[in-house]
Amino acid sequence: MTEINVYEAAGGTAFFERLVGDFYEGVAGDEVLAPLYPEAPDFSGARRRLTLFLIQYWGGPGTYSAERGHPRLRMRHFPFPVGPLQRDRWMVHMTNAVEANTEEGEVRDALLRYFVMASEQMLNTPD
Repeated sequence: MTEINVYEAAGGTAFFERLVGDFYEGVAGDEVLAPLYPEAPDFSGARRRLTLFLIQYWGGPGTYSAERGHPRLRMRHFPFPVGPLQRDRWMVHMTNAVEANTEEGEVRDALLRYFVMASEQMLNTPD
């Protein structure tokens, strides 16, 4: 993915809105993850923040940083217990969303590689 802009290749803002929408549909019914979100059941703030973050991370507009500053993902997630179970449930829903919104290929591969790496970095509890 060194030569293409994932934001553009995936379809821009509309793609990331669909991806995040599908992800949170899964989270909403997840007995492990849903209780971790203070904004449940609509997740509106979380949806907006994740959408803007992913847009910026993958080469789109920098609205996330303009509104919230540096992402500091680990710090922002620290108040919530994220152990292997939470990581795995998060990955189930994100993988489902990625696969539902992409074809096999570079974009899907890049997204999944990133989400595996990022989910590992959020671990803050052994269980």
